[in-house]
Amino acid sequence: MAANKIKIFVDAHSFDKEFQGAQTFIRELYNRLINDHPELDIYIGARDTANIHKLFPKLPWQNILQYKNRGVNILRFVFDIPAFIKKYRFDFAHFQYISPRKVAGCRYIVTMHDMLFNDFREDFPLLFSIPRNYLFGRSLLKADIKTTVSDYSKTRICDYYEIPGSEVHIISNGVSNSLLQYQASKQEAVDLIEQKFGIKNFILYTSRIEPRKNQLLLLKKYLKLKLYEQGIGLVFIGKESIKTPGLRQLIANLTPEQQQFFLWIKQAEQQDLAAFYHACRLFVYPSKAEGFGIPPLEAAICGAPVLSSHTTAMQSFGFFKPHTFNPADESFFEQKLLQMALYPPTATFTSWVAEQVAQQYNWQNSSTLFYNLLKVNYKQHETEHSDIRHARNPELLWRV
Repeated sequence: MAANKIKIFVDAHSFDKEFQGAQTFIRELYNRLINDHPELDIYIGARDTANIHKLFPKLPWQNILQYKNRGVNILRFVFDIPAFIKKYRFDFAHFQYISPRKVAGCRYIVTMHDMLFNDFREDFPLLFSIPRNYLFGRSLLKADIKTTVSDYSKTRICDYYEIPGSEVHIISNGVSNSLLQYQASKQEAVDLIEQKFGIKNFILYTSRIEPRKNQLLLLKKYLKLKLYEQGIGLVFIGKESIKTPGLRQLIANLTPEQQQFFLWIKQAEQQDLAAFYHACRLFVYPSKAEGFGIPPLEAAICGAPVLSSHTTAMQSFGFFKPHTFNPADESFFEQKLLQMALYPPTATFTSWVAEQVAQQYNWQNSSTLFYNLLKVNYKQHETEHSDIRHARNPELLWRV
């Protein structure tokens, strides 16, 4: 590798909005790279620079670049990012899904997490899918480095955009052990949640609220099985990112007794999220479609019993078997929910699952793969650039 540091710009505008999986990907990947590879000179762009400093504590303040608040978020592609690339002369610029027009001399990395907006159009607003198909495809096809997070997403991306599989690299999500630092025991987590949120002995689901995430199915079956009469609560953690009127109506019609056992929190701090994972009786993930699916892995690493969908990218989570289901089969899901709510798996089984998750999905492996990808592409670019200079100036051949 060249003696000079490799300069990388990371578009982190997603941290200026509600939580989404891309935030976890950027935060965990680049914190690991910042810690392990000082030869990388990493810059991160966002509007809320204080939040970036909090999330990336080892990143120097001068490496946090602020977008101007112009009201229309995508204008960062027109003004801020091209100006940053020209000023700092970045070797790479990393984007999630969408990239701006190319700036000469900078190699673009585009990570496309999923194709769900296209494969499950009925679960997204009409105006959500159409522009994304064009913008995402344009960005990915022009990217110098194309990455995604799972085998499932890679297959769908390559099929839809007719891209050779060799051009798309999998940089998998991992599960951060930082969630394990907050509670010394399950009982400590149970006590914290009861004191702070007034609920205990509960089923948990953490994810954004939108139709494909299927919170409606879980709440319907919870009420049908009358689990609240067994003293079992239900907790949702996540903001509503796409309107789900059926869920809203069902929540509005809860009886006073049912309301006592139901809790919806829009967002939780890491410490509280870890406590919810540790304290829950059961974690349920009935999502119809995922490009990856981090929450059930986070729950498992914290020792929670997990009942998970096995569709789309989640088919790779074989360690959850036999506690898996197809959310399209509502009758089977109802049976599994009742069975696991009343008789959760043993601590021996949940400990084994946690070990499998830790071994198969960790950020150390992902950051190493990504770093090697950068290194190979950087060397290739330097070689190509050197060949061009030699072709234009043959006398340079005598100097090497």
